[in-house]
Amino acid sequence: REPAPRGGGVMARKHREIGKAGWGYTAMTSVIGFIYFFPVLWIILTAFKTRTDALAVPPKLFFTPTLDNFTSVFYRASITTGSSQATDMGLYFFNSIFIAGTSVGLALIVGTLAAYAFSRFPLRGNDTYLFIILTTRMMPPIVVIIPIFLMFRLSGLAGTYWGIILLYTAFNIPFSVWLIKSFFDELNPEIEDAARMDGSTESRVFFGFCIPQILAGLSATFVFGLILTWNEFLFALLLTGVETRTVPVAMARTLGGEVGVDYGLLAAIVTLFLIPIFFVTFLLQNQLLRGVTFGTVKK
Repeated sequence: REPAPRGGGVMARKHREIGKAGWGYTAMTSVIGFIYFFPVLWIILTAFKTRTDALAVPPKLFFTPTLDNFTSVFYRASITTGSSQATDMGLYFFNSIFIAGTSVGLALIVGTLAAYAFSRFPLRGNDTYLFIILTTRMMPPIVVIIPIFLMFRLSGLAGTYWGIILLYTAFNIPFSVWLIKSFFDELNPEIEDAARMDGSTESRVFFGFCIPQILAGLSATFVFGLILTWNEFLFALLLTGVETRTVPVAMARTLGGEVGVDYGLLAAIVTLFLIPIFFVTFLLQNQLLRGVTFGTVKK
């Protein structure tokens, strides 16, 4: 039997080296990912612990899980009667989903139209206008909280759904315009001009050609805007009422109490609060990955 050619041996050795490097990168990435995910994992584990296990020193990694904390989120035992009473946490979860979803959806609609106009019909001083729009998102919310609070009091929007929805929409529009405009800029305008020459209207070009091409960008913008709105606390604390309160505000109210902080109950609320974001991100993961990497690879 003749020995294998030297070239084949070199190629085989290179493939083995690449394979070993790939396993090394995979192991390193897994370790780094676990380090970043460990705080979230610890919160999830704490949600299944009793009060004693949650406060144990040193912390317990192995324990008997319980669902009492999740039950207490929606039904809490009365101190006087001992019977279970429904809490308002279900309403607060609905408020967070309704307010965040509606405000991000409105910001996406307005931002998409504005981004298309800035990309395809630029005005004189277009960059200045875009910078002015972006500066409204640069300001810390605490800087404008007093005038916004007074405006809400005078207009009667304080404590209403549409008041906080319009406010979140206004803060999400600059982010949406800047992000979506970058996706429109990556499209080939010559194809749009060819469609117009064939008799297509401007609305048909927009909805029939442009929007399908940037679905990944719209998904990425929706996810990022949803995360920012979902976690917002300051405006929700000062501008919502009892009936329009969101989950972050409700979580802050659980920090007090006569017997101290119930970390198991708080962890259960946080765990439930993470589920919608995980679900939306998982549902749009393919579009989100394409949206984040859109325009980075030139064909």
